[in-house]
Order: sequence, then structure tokens, then C-alpha cells
Amino acid sequence: MEYILIADDNKDITDILEAYVKKEGYEPIIAKDGIEAEKLFHQYDPAAILLDVMMPHKDGYEVCRDIRSESAVPIILITARGEDYDKIMGLDIGADDYIVKPFSPSEVMARLRAVLRRMNRQDGVQKSDSQIRISNMVVNIEEYTFKVDGKKIPLTKKEVETMWTLASTPGKVFTRDNLLDSLWGYDYYGDSRTVDSHIKRLRAKLDTVDHPGWAIKTIWGVGYKFEVNEA
Repeated sequence: MEYILIADDNKDITDILEAYVKKEGYEPIIAKDGIEAEKLFHQYDPAAILLDVMMPHKDGYEVCRDIRSESAVPIILITARGEDYDKIMGLDIGADDYIVKPFSPSEVMARLRAVLRRMNRQDGVQKSDSQIRISNMVVNIEEYTFKVDGKKIPLTKKEVETMWTLASTPGKVFTRDNLLDSLWGYDYYGDSRTVDSHIKRLRAKLDTVDHPGWAIKTIWGVGYKFEVNEA
């Protein structure tokens, strides 16, 4: 199940958007202020964010700036402020689109579909519930297989899960703690060196085949990300 994060302190608006997001086949998660929005973003790794600008504690511009510093997740700003300056500011700090209140929920969903399609085209990602295809690689989470140029690469179960996690959101930086929690579980008592050793063994297997179109990149002092290289 993919999530859409809706961040707005107006319950009437979140109720409407929540209903429409469900009709689109996504699971909505609701934040009532900027701090909660960032917390839920890190917890759920949503497919996209509908982000109100005027929120308590942290406004949408600040939240957008913070999230954009570590992720390419599509962000649509929603606000009552329709001046050109506000729109330009939102786009300059990394928002993918900007909608002014009052709005049509159908228009918001159309904009949401558009940014998600655009994101997938840019990443070169073909994704279904069980399979991700990027460049010359295919990872299948149901069959626990990983192939490059049609050749099966013998990865362990945990290594396939790692490739699935990273490749699901190209460009997103996963901290070592993120990977420990998602791959080993919250009750695992290892440390960040477990992740580093695991990635090192995985890379050694990946380096046995050519993969110029993608790579696992180290973000020093933070963690790792899956990067799609442009042709």
C-alpha cells in the first residue's frame, strides 16, 4: 500500500482530501501541523505530499525545504495565498506544484496524478505491487529474485529486500537507522555497522555485472540512496 501525506490544520479540508485520496487507491495519512508532517513523512515514506502552507509550529515552506533536502518525493503546496511571489517561492524551494484555495478536490487529484506520472518518467521506474524495473535490473519481492540483463543474481533474502527498499524511491536518502528499522525490525539490537557491512557485501555482488544506469550511493555521515543515472 502506498501512502499520501495530507498536511493541513483544517479538518474540513483534510476530510475531503482523505476521501478523494482513498478513491485514487492510496492510503491517506493526516498531519495537523508542520512538525507532525515531518514526523509522518519519515515514518511512512509517502508516495506524495499535499502540503498546506499556513500551519502551526512549522509552515509548509519550511517543511517543504526540510523534506526536499533529503528526498525527491512529489510535493504539492496548497494555500490561500495566491500571489505570484508566494507561488514562485514555493516552486523555488522544491515544490512540484502549487494550488490556491478554494480548490476543486478533483483538480487536486489530477495534479497529484500528474506529478506522480512525471516522477516515474524522470526516474525511469516501472513499478507494480511485486516488481520494480529500472534500466537493466528487475527486482521481484514476491519471488525474491533480482535480475540484471535477464540474468539472475544470487542475492540473499535480506539483500533482495534492501534492493526493493532502496529502488522503490530513487533519490531518497535512507539513514542507517531507517534501514535497520525497516529491514531488521525495531527489536533488532545491532548498530549502524551492520548496515555498512551488509551494503558492502551487496555491492560486491552487484559489481559482478554492468549497471551504468543505476547505483547504490553512499551519503557520507547519513546513509545510502539508490541513484538512477541519466543516459
